[in-house]
This record gives sequence, structure tokens and C-alpha cells, in this order.
Amino acid sequence: MPEIDLQDPKLYLNRELSWLEFNGRVLEEAEDQTQPLLERAKFLAIFFTNLDEFFMVRISGLREQVTSGILESAPDGMAPSEQLSAVRQKLLGQLARVTKCWEKDLFDKLHDANIRIFTYEQLTSTQRDSLRQYFSQEVFPALTPLAFDPSHPFPHISNLTLNLAVVAHDPERGECFARVKVPNNFPRIIKIPDDEIPTKKQKGKNPASPIGYHFVWLEDIITANLDLLFPGLRIQASYLFRITRDADLAIEEDEAADLLSTIEEQVDLRHFGSVVRMELDQHTPDHIRNILVRNLKLAPYQVFTYQFPLGLSNLMELLQIEEPELKFPPYLHSIPERLANRDNIFSAIQQEDHLLFHPYDNFLPIVDFVREAANDPHVLAIKQTLYRVGSNSLIVEALMEARENGKQVAVLFELQARFDEENNIEWARKLEDEGVHVVYGVRGLKTHAKLCMVVRKDPDGLRRYLHLGTGNYNPITSRIYTDFSFFTCDAAIGADVSDLFNALTGYSRKESYEKLLVAPHAMRSELLRRIDREINRHQQFKDGYLAFKMNALVDQHCIRALYRASQAGVKIDLMIRGVCGLRPGIEGISDTISVTSIVGRFLEHSRMYYFRNGGKDELFLGSADLMSRNLDGRVEVLFPIENQSLKDLLIQNALQIHLRDNVKARQLTSVGTYKRLTPTSDEAAFNSQEWFLKNWKDRTILEINPSPPQSH
Repeated sequence: MPEIDLQDPKLYLNRELSWLEFNGRVLEEAEDQTQPLLERAKFLAIFFTNLDEFFMVRISGLREQVTSGILESAPDGMAPSEQLSAVRQKLLGQLARVTKCWEKDLFDKLHDANIRIFTYEQLTSTQRDSLRQYFSQEVFPALTPLAFDPSHPFPHISNLTLNLAVVAHDPERGECFARVKVPNNFPRIIKIPDDEIPTKKQKGKNPASPIGYHFVWLEDIITANLDLLFPGLRIQASYLFRITRDADLAIEEDEAADLLSTIEEQVDLRHFGSVVRMELDQHTPDHIRNILVRNLKLAPYQVFTYQFPLGLSNLMELLQIEEPELKFPPYLHSIPERLANRDNIFSAIQQEDHLLFHPYDNFLPIVDFVREAANDPHVLAIKQTLYRVGSNSLIVEALMEARENGKQVAVLFELQARFDEENNIEWARKLEDEGVHVVYGVRGLKTHAKLCMVVRKDPDGLRRYLHLGTGNYNPITSRIYTDFSFFTCDAAIGADVSDLFNALTGYSRKESYEKLLVAPHAMRSELLRRIDREINRHQQFKDGYLAFKMNALVDQHCIRALYRASQAGVKIDLMIRGVCGLRPGIEGISDTISVTSIVGRFLEHSRMYYFRNGGKDELFLGSADLMSRNLDGRVEVLFPIENQSLKDLLIQNALQIHLRDNVKARQLTSVGTYKRLTPTSDEAAFNSQEWFLKNWKDRTILEINPSPPQSH
């Protein structure tokens, strides 16, 4: 039998199309009639927020390849221009689904729930008068109409802003054109005044009454009052449009003497990147479209015309409505008993390792870890990596407090965390002002590892206390992302983390570590070595098994290794939330590989890599996905879970629970599409995230053997 070429493009799925499949699964949640109504609106908003970033980063990169004449194909064999065409075709199908979801379903159901977004024509004269007053007093001063004619150049259009192309008639000059930017420092969905205030009796008696949450789009208010902006002119029409610009920072670090200042400058330049997309309302006439296309220098494939409102990412504003029955039920974060009932967190960690699973477990112990370190007289030093910390960071405040208390504090602040650069720059400057040693990353690499080390003088000597995680030090995202936190004072891991910090902050060239798998030096090779070990084990004993959970799999070296393992007969379960370049289910190549994706209430963000190893289980958690950017271009860490009870808990109550999901899980087919799993006739419906909400706090290890899930 001829040897199969594992680099054959037919064996790989296109990264961009795979990402669109993921965002399509987010759209499915908006379409899902069983979801609470406002949560459906939230998922539709997330779909568009994701799409904005996709165009700003991925599509802008493809366009740059095309304009630069780069013809290099992706692993699946598609050239950049072919990918752009395929992306547009797939996206048009998804946008048709959005039209149906919003216009034919969600909008009407919101209306039935007394959450109504009116057109201006539907408002009463009293409401219009009130909104005109609001416009005059609040909105009007923030507007700057910009004319476009031979004496006025076409105005600059900022990234992701809504704009009105206004057509007016001047008695002397005739038809005039202007652009009015819809200000983004106002709510997009404006509450409108009600004509009457209902009593409780009225609300209960007539749920279909017009009283409820009444809104109008901000741009409709502006459009209806354009006469105040253009006095003496007759407003003929206005058309909404929105553009997306290339927003991926290009930092030449070799030329950047001051990385902080360079990134500040590059963030400012985001507003001036080349245009990669324009979104138009369906009613925009051809001559207005042509004016915009010509002046923005767009190709036809960059223009998208919608039958639904532009900028639906703003639907997130509806989550502010206080209607609990229209949202997911609240849940109570747990804290493990031995962490909750303690004298201090260091004594608890010294007694045993601890594992938290967010959002099911509270993020507070991580904040307490840094806070207690900041105020503990026995703590000498704190070292931490920070990637995305949020706008009101209790962690950063605790680090500043530690410095005030005389601790040695060193922070590696990754300034190039995409779209969080401005926030990170602000915090970095505050830390520096407090005297914290701030390092801005390693030249040529992003630092994505999640590490915090506290050096404490205990009665029996110095000890390193560690927190290692799969997610960011951000209490806000910890409530919506699933991530693991691990506390330990293991001496060998502590020595590894100490060596790694020395490599990050100094000139150490250390590349090998005793227990940690560290990128970019050895993580890939160590993972591949363990896959090969599983292959050899299976060839002898037929018990090989791998289970990996991650956000993305596109690294070709890792995909080929998994293909080799499958060819040898190793059973492989992959849980990949987003992009997957591997084709499962190909006879003789990947027929022992199952790929599932869970998209639900929480964003699956944790990474787990499990090797059965003939019963000598190895399990790693960490920050790294199997992508070239992670394995070659980032400082990443995978750390072992060696405590047997915690390892059993993760294998049985995390990996296996995810594999049992037949409600929110979708299975990847060999052609690159996903099918939603449903319970078979002899199965009960099983939603893994709901199970975790109800059962994780008990930490009772289920007796489930790691084995292939039932075929669906």
C-alpha cells in the first residue's frame, strides 16, 4: 500500500472558513428558540463583534497578501484571492440567516415581550417632540457635519463607526453631499418617553399593552433632525454606512527603541488603516454607493448590503434591561471548602494543591492570593505576567499596594494583547509610577503564559507559592470564560517558574525545564514526543488514547502527528471550540479521531492535554492552543497536574463531561461542516455547562473510564 502524503492539501481544512463555521455556531445560539430572549440578542451581538475582529485582522491580512502579490497557498491549497472569494460566499449565506433571525423572529419576539425598537414614523408627536429636545440639548453639540464637494475633500471615516451619507439641496448650489458621524459615546439604542405610566394592575392585566421598554435607534433621531444641522437646506435623504479598517498592529521591534511609545503610536494609527469592508443599508441607491466605493477605494467584494440594521453588535445594550425571566438564571460561584475556611491562602496551598474551574468557581481566591501577598510581612517578592486585565483591575491594584508595602514586584505586561493595548498601556504606566519593575515582553514574542509567583519566607525556609492558569487575570471575563486556576508550592514547578521569569526579565537563554512545557523552545517537541509515545504504546497494547481540549488546532506538525496516531489506531477525542484545520473521519487517516465543539452560555477557553500513557496518565493545563503563533511566536506554558485526586477530577469530571454533551456540542465532519449532536433514543439530554453549574462544587469524582464517546 503506497504511503499517504500527510502534507496533501486535501487533508486540511481552511482556517478562515473554519473560523466562519465557529461564528456560525454562535449564530445558531441566537437562532435557538429554547434560549432566553435577551440571551439570543446577546449571541447575535457577539456574532457581529466576532465578525468585526475577523475582518480587521484575518481578512486584512489576506488582502495584504493579494495586494503584495504573495501567492503562497494555505495548507489546504487555497490562494489568498481564493480564500477571500470563499469567505464572501460563505458569509453571504450566514448574513441571510441573520436577516431571517432578526427580521422574521427575534425582532417580533422582543416586541411581544414589550421590548420594542420603533421607527421614527411609529412614534407619537409627543415622543418626537421630546426626542427633538433631547437631540438639541445632548446630541447636536457632539455632531460635526463634513461637506464633500470640490472645495472639501472626502472626509476621513473612522473604523467601526456608523455614518450618515446625507443628500441635501441648497437653493444656490443644488445637490450637496455631507457625512455625519453617529457619535459612539452615546447609547446606540435610545429609550423613548412613554405617553403614560402603567400601574402594576395594568401590566398584569394586559401583557400585550404598549407599555414596556421602548427604544429608537440613535441614527434615526439624528436623521429626523438633520434640518437643525443644515439650516436653509432641504434634506432629501440620508443613508447609513459603516466601514471596517485594517487594525492589526505591525510592530518592527528591531526599530522600536521604546516599545511602549511605539505601541501607543500604532494604536492611534488603527483609525487610519486601509478599508477592508463597507456595510450598507439595502435602500442605499447605486449613485451613493458608487461615491462611497470610489472615494474609499473599495473593490466590489468588500461591500456588503444588509436587510437588517447595521451594527447589531450594539444589541448588547439590551442586556441592561432588568427582566430576569428573559436571561439565563443566575448562579452562585463556589469556593472549595479548604480555600474558603483557612487562616491564610499560603497555609492552604502548603497543605495541598488546589484547582479552581471558572466560572463555576469564584475568581476571588486569585485576587486574595495577590492581596494577601501584598500585605503579608513574610512575603519578599511577587512576579506576575499580565495579558488582559480589564479596566478596573483588583489584581493590578494589589500589585501596586505590594510595592507600597516594600515588596519586590516585577510584572511582565504584554502590551501587544490585541485590542487591549490602550488599557494595558494605562495600567503599565501606573505600575511604573509606583516603582514596580515593568517589563514589556520578550523581543519578537508575545507573552501569553498565565503565571504568578509569590516568594515567601516560611519558618522552614523560603518557599515559592504559585498560581498558574489557562485564562487571564481578569475577574470580568472569569464570569463568562471557562478556565482553570491551579495553586501549588511544588518545588520543581516553582524552580521552573523562577527560571522562566528570569528568562523573561533578563538575558537568560534557558530553554529546558523540569516540569513545565514552555514555548517557543520545547512545547511542540514535547507534545509530539508524547503523541509518538502513545503510538508506540498502542502498537504493543492496543490501549492508546489522547484527549485534547483547546480553542484552535491549525499547526501542521501537530495535525500530522495526530494523523499518524490515528493511522496507528489510537483513539483521539479533540474538543476544539473554534478553528480546526484537521479533517476527522477520513478512512485510513483520521477515522479514529472525533472533533467536537461546544458553544453555549459560557465561552469555552480552557486548554487540557491528556495522554493515557498505558494507565500512567499525564495531564497538562495551560495557555497554549496548537497554532504556530502560540508554539513559535509566543511565550506559552503548559503545566502538569500530578496530584492524583485533582488529575482524576479533571479526567472524569471535566474531559469526560465535555465528551458527554449532546445538547451544545457539534461534531465536525470530514468536509468541514458541523452537525449538532442530539440525544439518541436511549440517551438523556446532557448539557455539560449546565452539569458543571449544578455539580462541579461537589467535586465528587464520577466513575467514568476515558473511552470513546458513543457515536451520534
